Amino acid sequence: MPPGAMVLLILRVLRSGPLHGYAIAQRIHTLSSDALRVEEGSLYPALQKILLKGWVTATWGTSETNRRVRFYKLTRAGVKQLDAEASQFDRLTKGIQAILRTA
Repeated sequence: MPPGAMVLLILRVLRSGPLHGYAIAQRIHTLSSDALRVEEGSLYPALQKILLKGWVTATWGTSETNRRVRFYKLTRAGVKQLDAEASQFDRLTKGIQAILRTA
């Protein structure tokens, strides 16, 4: 996964509503048509980072399998960050595509 993409993907997936960590990983995997697999070793540090930055909040709850899990919810600051990161990622990918077409 490209550097910085993990945070962008987490924020985007949470835009549709609160999810616990495993559900976030599964949603990314499903929405990417199985192209992206998110490992726990990268997911939870990224979630902790964005939690500390105030882009998400976390509350304890019960999963659909009756396990105690943390549900992450996007904050207003997280929505702003998502918009900024998506815009930056879009510029980056357009630049890469331009080089691939013309070089």
